[in-house]
Amino acid sequence: MAIITLTTDFGHKDHFVAAMKGLIYSELPEAKIVDISHDIAPFDLQECAYILENTYRHFPKGTVHVIGMDAEAHADKKHVVVLLDGHYFITANTGVIGLIANEVSPEKVMEIQLPNAVHNSFPTAHIFIKVACHIARGGTLEVVGKPYTALKTLKKFAPRIIENGRQIIGSVIYIDNYGNVVTNIKKHLFEAYKNGRTFEILVRNHTIKSIYKAYSDMENDREERGRRRGDGDLLALFNSSDYLELAIYRSNLKTVGGASTLLGLEYRDTITIDFK
Repeated sequence: MAIITLTTDFGHKDHFVAAMKGLIYSELPEAKIVDISHDIAPFDLQECAYILENTYRHFPKGTVHVIGMDAEAHADKKHVVVLLDGHYFITANTGVIGLIANEVSPEKVMEIQLPNAVHNSFPTAHIFIKVACHIARGGTLEVVGKPYTALKTLKKFAPRIIENGRQIIGSVIYIDNYGNVVTNIKKHLFEAYKNGRTFEILVRNHTIKSIYKAYSDMENDREERGRRRGDGDLLALFNSSDYLELAIYRSNLKTVGGASTLLGLEYRDTITIDFK
């Protein structure tokens, strides 16, 4: 019995998430359901992709991932099931699959064509869940549809390298629950251009000259207590997914604010790295 994960922009106020789970349990009482997130910003495919990209690989091969984002079908946005990296993704053809794994080619793509399917404003429940349960029971993709070759492949916007490699221009791609700002600059790119040089990270009117391995590394016990950095200070690190992240140490987005609010950063805003 495969695991079924749910990722949507439905939130938790309405009935949608509970209805999806009820339908799964009605078909598969022994099902294993995992909520990845239901707090994706409405219709934000980039945010959905970032969360799924950094989640799905931690699940066993064969896991079924239901993506409830902009799910109503029309002529240019079919319902599809994609076998990618050993995982099954059930989604509308919005381009989110290309954002999730733009370096991995799908092993199989099928347009979903269920007989007597209910077409309404809640296809995540009435179509995607049926397909997910079929796959979780061990069913084949050929039963639920036909091969499909028009999968949309939106591409992530990439950092720019300018000044003959002396500068990286990156962008904000995600803001997490703490207000930490995630950029599209990955560790391997930074290391490739750093090449032993010193650097400065320039963001708004702030300059950062060091990158930590962990948030708590900024609390240097070897410094005098009055000079130690700590709560409320700005730091940079490569997060667990190897993206350059800016954070306010031990911040609270709902009270004092986080890096996003205190630095005035939003999605797609610019971050610059200068190599000296």
